[in-house]
Amino acid sequence: MVPRILLLGGTSEASALARRLAARIADHAGLHVVLSLAGRTEHPAPQPVPVRVGGFGGAEGLEDYLKAERIAAVLDATHPYAARMSFNAAEACAAAGVPLLALRRGPWMPVAGDRWREVADVPAAVAALGDAPRRVFLALGRNEVRAFEAAPQHVYLVRSVDPVTPPLAVPDAEYVLGRGPFGEAEDRALLEAHRIDTIVAKNSGGSATYGKMAAARALGIEVLLIARPAFPAVPAVETPAEAEAWLLDRLGAHGADSSTGDTGSSPARGADSPSARGAGLSAERGA
Repeated sequence: MVPRILLLGGTSEASALARRLAARIADHAGLHVVLSLAGRTEHPAPQPVPVRVGGFGGAEGLEDYLKAERIAAVLDATHPYAARMSFNAAEACAAAGVPLLALRRGPWMPVAGDRWREVADVPAAVAALGDAPRRVFLALGRNEVRAFEAAPQHVYLVRSVDPVTPPLAVPDAEYVLGRGPFGEAEDRALLEAHRIDTIVAKNSGGSATYGKMAAARALGIEVLLIARPAFPAVPAVETPAEAEAWLLDRLGAHGADSSTGDTGSSPARGADSPSARGAGLSAERGA
């Protein structure tokens, strides 16, 4: 039977891993991969493997899916802030006896010149803006920016993949549509054009959206950085190559030549590793 793999996606790493696995399938490897997306984006980017969209109905529903589809392994490459899905995957895989690996990009870490202030969550970010009017760039999901209606004294710039509908119920907000990656020069021009003095963002990690962080450093702009949530204690790696190597090892094909080049693999990190703990900026909390 061809092994059936469930890839929980929604990140650039998930797409990169899907491309690696699709290349193996094209090379006649015995794999069947399904990429699962939450459905928060109206027009997701094309993918090289079959895609399913929507939730599973919690951990119990995912367990039923794993059993019904005879899934051989699950790769959790969801967004670092999709903690509920990651916990559901951990619970469902444990109950169904299905191997699980998390593909987690590391968090951004502050460097000299950064003006970061970590906050616990979106409501905390709203409160941290204070009473005095600011010009704020909201680099958050379109569903999360709604919370800033509670602070209508600020001027907002919102960037999202899909339109924010209805618009925020605030006197002054502008909207920019775009799908990353975004470079430093592009984001610096955006911040300067809108005279932004504060950014609210998640510590997503990776390079695709780091441009605004580098631009904020260059311009001396404060960043309110929402802390990463806790992760379930499961084996984890940080790169698509490592995830591919883990999967091949689980399927007994680790010694095969890679159709996508050297995997640069290393063992999956256990629950006590920084990747698995999802410590965010806890070591740099004063930055």
